[in-house]
Amino acid sequence: MLGNPPHAARPSLAASARGLTKTYGRGDTEVHALRGVDLDLPRGRFTAIMGASGSGKSTLMHCLAGLDRTDGGTVTVAGTDLGTLDDDALTVFRREHVGFVFQAFNLLPMLTAEQNILLPLELGGARIDDATRERADAIAETLGVADRLGHRPAELSGGQQQRVAIARALITSPDLLFADEPTGNLDSTTSAEVLEHLRRSVRDLGQTVVVVTHDHDAARYADAVVTLQDGRIA
Repeated sequence: MLGNPPHAARPSLAASARGLTKTYGRGDTEVHALRGVDLDLPRGRFTAIMGASGSGKSTLMHCLAGLDRTDGGTVTVAGTDLGTLDDDALTVFRREHVGFVFQAFNLLPMLTAEQNILLPLELGGARIDDATRERADAIAETLGVADRLGHRPAELSGGQQQRVAIARALITSPDLLFADEPTGNLDSTTSAEVLEHLRRSVRDLGQTVVVVTHDHDAARYADAVVTLQDGRIA
């Protein structure tokens, strides 16, 4: 079993939010995307955030991931209050502590699967040594793409591309891995495979996974389901 590398004094909560508010627009166009949301995300758990279009689920993810600033309330990730970080520090923090998986895969077509997986480390200036490659191989094995590492995205199926994207998000051992509608471009069978591999990353790698989705089938893989309605937890 592959574990995360050691971290200093990691709290039991991967992230928490208190009193989150977020409003877009003014006057007649004003939209209250978040209305006082409180949420705890335990470490090493799979959480699904669900809700209809416009419920605030994507806004909540963006605020929890440090992609968007809140109007009020606090977001704490890995023991750090994101509100205390300026934009440059927040960018570095996201790179070191948060992983992302998107509906569109976002793999670089000129790179092999292995090169795509290692890319976040290279961008962060990390040395790619034998131990790092062994970790990448172990993650790829867990996700069922170990035999595809030498292939470019165009030579992979949609499900394989998404699993490579998940491996890329896992390679930095993030405190939080966010998956935004990760099965939106996949058929039902492939979707189930990808969700099972996300489940395995929690079970086998100790990862904390948050999936934002409107798909009730996806929620079946989660330890907990948070439903948003009109900017509040329902």
